[in-house]
Amino acid sequence: MADVQPFRAVRYTGAAGSLADLVAPPYDVVDDDERDRLFTRSPYNVLHLTLPDSVEGAGRLYADWLSTGILALDAESSAWLLVEEFVGPDGIARERRGMIASVAAEPYELGRVLPHERTHAAIREERMSLLRATHVQPEPVFLLHERPLELQMPERSPDVAVDGSRLWRIDVDQAVFADAELLVADGHHRYESAVEVGAELSPPDARIMALLVSSADPGLRVFPTHRVFSGRPDLAAGGEGKPVGSVEEALARLARETYERSAVVAYRAGRVAELLHGGEGELDVELVDRHGLDGIGYTSRADEAVSAVDRGAADVAFLLREPRVEAVFAAARSGERMPQKSTFFFPKPLSGLLFHPVRFGSVGP
Repeated sequence: MADVQPFRAVRYTGAAGSLADLVAPPYDVVDDDERDRLFTRSPYNVLHLTLPDSVEGAGRLYADWLSTGILALDAESSAWLLVEEFVGPDGIARERRGMIASVAAEPYELGRVLPHERTHAAIREERMSLLRATHVQPEPVFLLHERPLELQMPERSPDVAVDGSRLWRIDVDQAVFADAELLVADGHHRYESAVEVGAELSPPDARIMALLVSSADPGLRVFPTHRVFSGRPDLAAGGEGKPVGSVEEALARLARETYERSAVVAYRAGRVAELLHGGEGELDVELVDRHGLDGIGYTSRADEAVSAVDRGAADVAFLLREPRVEAVFAAARSGERMPQKSTFFFPKPLSGLLFHPVRFGSVGP
């Protein structure tokens, strides 16, 4: 059984002003311009902890926020219902429901938590250093499970509400997670960091704050991450696929392809789109990965990838299909690791809604 428990959250008290000025997207989707903007918006914005000027400074800052009442530890343990209203990269409005709780961060070898993407050692070490310095997790990782999770909104105002996210305190139904496998949808580096840092504590206490979403949730969508290559004249010529015509026509044909073998759309200068096919059982991202990672860039928006080629900023754009959740689970169960940015689970839960302490009050009263 997956170990899913309520926890005593640390939260903004209101002393630092509007919560809208304090929360932020997760660190890995914040570019330099947005970081500068949010740093300027408030000296108490959570990015000062998740993307700090220095690791040591983040540790001192978090301790100061606690001692001065910017943040405070809840008196009671709780799990939280999170309802997110959002418009996806496809322009469609949706609502996703999940539960935020404290989950035992166990080694993958135990088989209760499954990874699906590869990680980089340098990023893991960066996240571990930050966790050791601050002793807190300011954002949940995103875990999927295949069990139905009935999450009804209480008939009362939310306890927390900001930027399309609403939170209510709820109880944990442990029976839901009996023999459940949890898939790391997003947050592999943070999860693996929690495992390692938790093993260093005395006594060992490897736990992590997680957003748990059922794969059956109507609002769950996994979007593709398209690839663009710059400074790669070897990829500019094309000719390896079937010319189709416009991007729109190529994408329409791609949508009709079965998932038995890989398929992507390649778009190059001259507004020529080609439909490429790979081998049976191969993932679309693996077809593109044949070209290596030199000069690669990523975007969740097909129009941005196409525009990069039209502007001359990229030699080629590879446009991918939406990955299937069941295929991601299947790859994880087989022990395979998909390439980085194979999936784009949108939206990513905000940082700063809740904080999960690591050394004190992490679980229980």
